[in-house]
Amino acid sequence: MGARRILLALVLLLGVAAPAWAAEPKRQVIIDDEGFALMHLMLLEDPRVEVLGITTVSGNVWANRATAMVLRGLELTGHENVAVAQGATFPLLNSEARTERWEALYGKLVWKGAFMKQWAEPTAQSAPEHHGPFDSVDLPWGNPKLKALDEPAAQFLIRTVRAHPHAVTIVACGPLTNLALAQRLDPEFAGLVKELVIMGGSLAPKQVLENRSAADFAREFVNTPRREFNIRFDPEAASMTAHAPWPKVTIVPADPSTATQLAPALIERLVKAARPPVAAMIRRMEPGFPMWDEIAAAVWLDPGLVTRSERLWYDFDVQFGPGYGDMLTWHEAYRPGLDEGQGDAVLSVDVPRMETRIAQALGEK
Repeated sequence: MGARRILLALVLLLGVAAPAWAAEPKRQVIIDDEGFALMHLMLLEDPRVEVLGITTVSGNVWANRATAMVLRGLELTGHENVAVAQGATFPLLNSEARTERWEALYGKLVWKGAFMKQWAEPTAQSAPEHHGPFDSVDLPWGNPKLKALDEPAAQFLIRTVRAHPHAVTIVACGPLTNLALAQRLDPEFAGLVKELVIMGGSLAPKQVLENRSAADFAREFVNTPRREFNIRFDPEAASMTAHAPWPKVTIVPADPSTATQLAPALIERLVKAARPPVAAMIRRMEPGFPMWDEIAAAVWLDPGLVTRSERLWYDFDVQFGPGYGDMLTWHEAYRPGLDEGQGDAVLSVDVPRMETRIAQALGEK
């Protein structure tokens, strides 16, 4: 008997009111991302959510490292039953060599993910480790015994969505390579998804928080307000995804993230809210980063967190020039009419309420 059945049986025996979520079907989601972080824990731990699988992709780290991180994270937090499928190792066209050539022509990028060797200038965050795409993985918190599926992420996405037509949300918080490949393999794929939530793109972010760490992340947008890493890592995949026929798209660009931060006090709050193995994972997280992915998960869990949004037509620049990877947007009267996508762009969120929602997803009463 599952935990929900046991709960409902106790409710009937004791004659007490059931929690609201007990009578509701779980919301089904696939997480597509390049690692294992707080966003994953929010969705895995929320009793109203069923995570059908996690697909990995190269972005902040190479896909093999992202897969190992997910598998180990699932082991440590007791979610070994969640399927994991490794996705694309390389972007569709972009590469480390092309990125270095682009920088020589148009200037340095703030963050390059798996291509990153050093920061362009001193920053409050730790220096990244540089690995090759096929280097062996040795995680500091132990290597996983759990194995990924013997199936590429794109095929897993297609198979799972077809098994649950019009019921699955995909929360994509990394480069969109897997989604582009899935759509090319199966032209009906996007139309069978219930909703796509993208953490990616940028409109015009402004620095909100005044501390050093926040300033480091906001500085990129002063001169390049339309550039964001997830899209810039694989612009061609992002554009292909924008042209797919998703029934509903929610875009979380970089804009609302500048008002957020995984501060030490918030980490302590979440540690107290979570189960011990989950709390131990949260305590390992480096503070000071904006909460990009967590916003995406939070607004899907609770759309009422959004304080300002705008419906826009959108695409991404795939010309290998100074705007390569930039987000392109239009209002209705100005769109080019070339099958570009339409989505609701989240521009700001209620940050205190969002932090409470994250804590509640992890178990805070």
